[in-house]
Amino acid sequence: MVRVAVVFGRLLRRAGIAAGPDRVVGFAGALEEIDVGDRDDVYWAGRTTLCSRPEDFEMYDRAFKVFWEGKEGLKVPSPPGQKFSVTLSPDSVQPPKKSAEKNEKGDEAVKLRYSPVDILRKKNFADVTPEEFAELYRLMADINLAGAMKRSRRLEPSHRGRPDARRTLRAAMRTGGEPIRHRYRKARDRPRRVVLLCDVSGSMASYSRALLRFMHASVASGEPVEAFVMGTRLTRVTRELTNRNPDRALREASRTIEDWSGGTRLGDTVKEFVDVWGQRGMARGAVVVLLSDGWDRGDVEVLADAMRRIHRLAHKVIWVNPLKAAPGYQPLARGMAAALPYVDVFLSGHNFESLQELAYAVAGASAEDSATSR
Repeated sequence: MVRVAVVFGRLLRRAGIAAGPDRVVGFAGALEEIDVGDRDDVYWAGRTTLCSRPEDFEMYDRAFKVFWEGKEGLKVPSPPGQKFSVTLSPDSVQPPKKSAEKNEKGDEAVKLRYSPVDILRKKNFADVTPEEFAELYRLMADINLAGAMKRSRRLEPSHRGRPDARRTLRAAMRTGGEPIRHRYRKARDRPRRVVLLCDVSGSMASYSRALLRFMHASVASGEPVEAFVMGTRLTRVTRELTNRNPDRALREASRTIEDWSGGTRLGDTVKEFVDVWGQRGMARGAVVVLLSDGWDRGDVEVLADAMRRIHRLAHKVIWVNPLKAAPGYQPLARGMAAALPYVDVFLSGHNFESLQELAYAVAGASAEDSATSR
């Protein structure tokens, strides 16, 4: 089923639908839960997990008929009376366009023109044009940055678990005082808080714009996400980024950030976060993500001490460094070298694919110890 889902997702991407790896994984999981011999079940499983916009539905229907209703299994036959073809346009980042043409037999042929999303997903943010950024922002809106699940102290009704005496006695009042049916409850699972600390100093100028858009998509998604920016001072921008309009949210955040593209005092800003916010509970049991190249003009001992404190408080510490993708990169910067011993996951954040890896790392931060919570 995984192989089938991957091939179908590849066809959808060629047709212009942003069916990324996260959506393909969801589709593969849905196929495991349904009867794949039922055409309607497969259709709705794919449409629910692979389509992100109403504009995708028509193209999805065409691709579904070609892929799943062909007479030769996984081959791609042409539907009766039409020829389904995909042409690649390497210089276009626009949404798919349709045009009706005639093939050799005089039948109507449906021709699709798609945006090279696969190339754009791997392209470095420093090399992306303004037109390509518009497409990237639409892709970022589909990333779900949800923290790993943890056990809550709140309880909810359940079919099994610890006895719920209050609900059992209440139900017994309807049966003459006899507790015929016992009620139970269990601890509720909820996602961990995610804290994003983004470096907006001059050395991060090539990446800070894209990373702030990613932070906006994460905060506006409704998940428990807190957002801060770091330069010569620490600035909380969670409230500004909750605005659904990305342009308005970035304008409000830029007015709040007074040290954009300035110097770097990484150790002082991280220490301020721990003293003012982290120690009070924001970082306790959370997934803390720092997006920075690790350059620090201050005392690296301050950064090392602050990172050690964050590592004790947080459930996981993830560092995202766009320079990590460069060939032969080594963490030789003083700040990066001082912080790395207290980092659980070290990732690059130079393109869209690396941000998806970050989303997977945040969501799977407690995969190995999901039974425990801090």
